[in-house]
Amino acid sequence: MRFAVLTAAAFLTLAVPAAALDRYVPMKAPPGPGPAKYDRVFVKQLGPKSARTVLVLVPGTNGGAGGIVPVARDIVRRVPRLQVWIVDRREQALEDTSVFRTGDPQRAQDYYLGFQYKRVPGENAKFAAEWGLKLQLSDLRSVVRRAARGGRRVILGGHSAGASTAVAYAAWDFGGRPGYRDIDGLVLIDGGLLGSFKSANLARARSELADIRSGRVFLDILGLGLPEINGIFTEVGALWAYKRPDDPSVLQQFPLLPDFVKPSVRVTNEALFGYAFDETTSPKLLDIIHIRAGRLAESGDPRPWQDGELTPIRRHARAWAAEAPNATEWYYPRRLLLDIDAASPLRQTPAARFLGLRLRHGRRIDLPLYAYSTDLTEGRVARGARRLVALSRIRDSRVVDDRNAAHLDPLSAAPSTNRFLKTVVPFLRRR
Repeated sequence: MRFAVLTAAAFLTLAVPAAALDRYVPMKAPPGPGPAKYDRVFVKQLGPKSARTVLVLVPGTNGGAGGIVPVARDIVRRVPRLQVWIVDRREQALEDTSVFRTGDPQRAQDYYLGFQYKRVPGENAKFAAEWGLKLQLSDLRSVVRRAARGGRRVILGGHSAGASTAVAYAAWDFGGRPGYRDIDGLVLIDGGLLGSFKSANLARARSELADIRSGRVFLDILGLGLPEINGIFTEVGALWAYKRPDDPSVLQQFPLLPDFVKPSVRVTNEALFGYAFDETTSPKLLDIIHIRAGRLAESGDPRPWQDGELTPIRRHARAWAAEAPNATEWYYPRRLLLDIDAASPLRQTPAARFLGLRLRHGRRIDLPLYAYSTDLTEGRVARGARRLVALSRIRDSRVVDDRNAAHLDPLSAAPSTNRFLKTVVPFLRRR
């Protein structure tokens, strides 16, 4: 018996890294427009302290590091000597998450949907009109350099617009030094440039920048005049779904919740959360948060949720209910989105020059590339990745075009159903 206990203890010692990181830390960033207190980013770090490689990932539009945590944990379990660092942009510091940190769904609903939180109106934060791609890449470079300390290799990637940011970093001119020289590979998760998403010509750049500088600095997805409300709704809903999944939905009765995310029958907290995210019931307007999770049950009062596709809804709710980090970014700068669209051709177009972009080294990129595309863009992400390979010096590439997954599935899907995880792990192990 004693031998069996010692054997089990030895196995556990081997299975669990002796020293591992699992922390969310602020990091100093270069000075930018606005108060000096915002000159920092926030990084979720996972993996063994003895890592030789760091995969730095950037969230997408309105995305926070918390949304990437599920797959990041899966990756570090499967790739030896690898850390994953997920970067939250400086605008996370604008959020009042004080009551979300309690983890109490009722307190959170009363505080946030009672509009007691500290808001940041765009007209009071006009400095964020200059929080574009140039500033983000400067911030990101400080993280990349920190990750490279001790001679570690750095692979840069991201999800959605975060993947677009990674490509722009590789092509960027940092005072005469090409960005691709700072890194050792690219991992693009349903994003990129060269036609992956929209583009911005000079006319759009001029008119939109003027509008942004007038005070409409933050992206307002739901068009309610409250840019932060999308993130608030999703986190409140996630808290109810995770903490009280089987209770009748509280948010379903909330009058300001848009009708297009309310089922016609009474449902549970978990079912409302699944209904709002699953691509079969969530509106096209919200396609950047779609998953393939399952469906409402055929019966029940309140009606529960039934899993059965790629992402288990409880796994998704747990990530979106979390804090430090959370899964959303309340105040996403419109300037950043405009700059990313102007960067789409990966060269110095009139729009790029007008916006102060420095995309001078795209044709010289010579890094190993992995790219994964879902059904969101109907193959445009995959085509953009192949165009990047064709115009650059990339010789080692893997492009996966998976039309059976929705936009957030590579981040939240169960390991057994996550084709992104299954294909990126061999790529990372070879690095």
